[in-house]
Amino acid sequence: MPLPRLGVLGGGQLSKMTASAAANFGCEVVVIEREADFPANSVDAHSIVGDWNDPVNLLKLAELVDVMTLENEFVSTEAMAVLVDRGVKIWPTPDTMRLVRDKFRQKTEFSKAGLEVARFAEASTKDAVLEFGFPCVLKRRFGGYDGKGNATIRDASELDAAWNQLDGDSGGLYVEDFCDFDRELAIIVTRGIDGKAVRYPVVETINKDHICHVTKAPADVPDHFKKEVADIAERAVAAIGGVGSFGLETFLTRDGRILVNEIAPRVHNTGHYTIEACVCSQFENHVRAVLGWPLGSTELVAPAAVMVNLLGDAAGSGAPKGMEQALAVPGAHIHIYGKTVSRPGRKMGHITALGKTVDEALSVASEAADRITFGD
Repeated sequence: MPLPRLGVLGGGQLSKMTASAAANFGCEVVVIEREADFPANSVDAHSIVGDWNDPVNLLKLAELVDVMTLENEFVSTEAMAVLVDRGVKIWPTPDTMRLVRDKFRQKTEFSKAGLEVARFAEASTKDAVLEFGFPCVLKRRFGGYDGKGNATIRDASELDAAWNQLDGDSGGLYVEDFCDFDRELAIIVTRGIDGKAVRYPVVETINKDHICHVTKAPADVPDHFKKEVADIAERAVAAIGGVGSFGLETFLTRDGRILVNEIAPRVHNTGHYTIEACVCSQFENHVRAVLGWPLGSTELVAPAAVMVNLLGDAAGSGAPKGMEQALAVPGAHIHIYGKTVSRPGRKMGHITALGKTVDEALSVASEAADRITFGD
């Protein structure tokens, strides 16, 4: 029997790393992306150039593959539903994506499932925000990522600017308490079609300008916090009927509570370290999950690992400068995504290092990362 063919909606770096994992099994991969030039193109995969929100294009893809998955949460659930109506297998399902794409609905579902989240409410008017109180964070219900679509409001004097920044008069906003956290903890959970799940190590993430900058594995917190985060993550993925690898971000508050921030229904930046650091990466386990195969071990192969994101320094070419110098750093695993254009803060690649301690791994990854720049 031939190996199943996998279709991926979206052609960015997550698609590239997922396609690479599938290719290791000998699976044929077909990627659909809106433009002809995209990171996953560097992998030996077929591609369709077209809008992945157009059901016609998705049905063309369906003719070429056996199972579909996606690399982002912005795919139209209506378009996905057309596939399901035709009997096409796609994971996560449209039902799962409906619960996740709307961040307000996502928080509502988690709250209903008994998971602790920051106090939140709809924000259809400025008065609703004033009634909610300050400090708070105003957020878009749809389309936000890497801090885009969020605005922190410390007092009423900042409300108008935040409202205009997020185009509040067009609707689709919600508000939640500003969380005075001690640190941010994240985890990848992969759940199979049969409901069985595996948990990766709980990691600490350090953000810069709302973008994940460093991931430290394992997190330097007491074991009971790690278990709590892992338990919460598995419950969260089950609550939305998830299949595949999911990234859950949480806050460890200063008073010792774990609050769910949000979930990503896909492989996630905070799990990139797993390529070198775990027996089976988040990408490989995602492929295994959506194809209905047994899930692999999530154990670390070294005591510690650190990932440092490579972000665009300026606008200009996406070609990295300083590669030879970075490659001269022993123990640095360099991943360049192949984006042709750099912008300040754009994710252009990442570096992972393993070590006996987190500090040792951080030193290696940071030294290599400091030698690479993007942009003119």
